[in-house]
Amino acid sequence: MISGERGTAWVIDALGCDPALLRAVEPIAALFERIVRDLELHPLGPPQWHVFPGAGGLTGVFMLRESHLTCHTFPERGFAALDLYCCRERGEWPWASNLAELLGAHDVSVRSLRRG
Repeated sequence: MISGERGTAWVIDALGCDPALLRAVEPIAALFERIVRDLELHPLGPPQWHVFPGAGGLTGVFMLRESHLTCHTFPERGFAALDLYCCRERGEWPWASNLAELLGAHDVSVRSLRRG
């Protein structure tokens, strides 16, 4: 990490996801677990979930020693918005293939921002 940097933030938009998967905690929890495992992150406790009523989606937040991982889903649009901030350097993660596998995403946009 370059002197003065304070980590990287990733902003991920997953489009074309299976709406049923975006309404249930289990698929998003599995995604969170894979991200945490693969990137060797350190949760400070279990993720917190809010499931919106009816055909709504959900919001998930995972507090990490490195910072946080969040997801907000919009089943009516087949869209999942994820944010990951890490204060330590991490390698690239295959967002597109993993989101296709776990959520059925057809189009994934990943933007990264160096912080600090």
